[in-house]
Amino acid sequence: MKKSLLGIGVLAMCVSVQAQTKTTKPAAKPAAKPAPTAAAALKTTNDSLSYAFGVSLGSYLKSQDIKTINFAVMNKAIDQTLKGQPTTLDMNAANQLMGRMAEEKSRKASGAEKEKGIAFLAQNKKRSGVVETATGLQYEIITAGTGPKPTAADTIVAHYRGTLINGNEFDNSYSRGEPITIPVSGVIAGWTEALQLMPVGSKWKLFIPSALAYGDYGPGPEIPGGATLVFDVELLSIKGKADR
Repeated sequence: MKKSLLGIGVLAMCVSVQAQTKTTKPAAKPAAKPAPTAAAALKTTNDSLSYAFGVSLGSYLKSQDIKTINFAVMNKAIDQTLKGQPTTLDMNAANQLMGRMAEEKSRKASGAEKEKGIAFLAQNKKRSGVVETATGLQYEIITAGTGPKPTAADTIVAHYRGTLINGNEFDNSYSRGEPITIPVSGVIAGWTEALQLMPVGSKWKLFIPSALAYGDYGPGPEIPGGATLVFDVELLSIKGKADR
């Protein structure tokens, strides 16, 4: 997360040769001294620390898709803060401003992601075997189980694989070699609904709109806000209950 305020020197070597005549052997000019590299410019611990903070800030600004910054204004604010001088914006106002910016960015991104999900689900429900519930949850029965169905009060044991609609995988209990044990009411709404419809022994494919998943704010970089999620869920057992 963050940005560099220091310029990075470019190593350059310039070699020129005098024009050759019939009587004089050309002599090469001495090579110019190379410009100092960024590392060479960091002569003190303070230089290195300053540069490190610049890289960190630059990375953060880049992650927020900020392409231009008024460095004079920013450096003034940093200088005033370090010296304990009054600033035009206090920390609370600064946080509110940056929070609004992040919210706006998230809203735009999640809106675009939701639109993709809506289009995907509209086509997906046309496929044979796909069922859509009143909430918008879609599921496809891969293997029909014959055991009991969990209730919202139960804890279940299941294997699963989760992907985005583009196929990017974000979680997989099969790869970890261990199923999850989790309360039916302790998962995203799409799972809670689907699990109560699934008999033990079932394997279903779930297509969960963002409203039944993580909404406008994803839980991390692998699941963006507004994302429609796809899960392969294999219900192995209900904890404390017989399978039949």
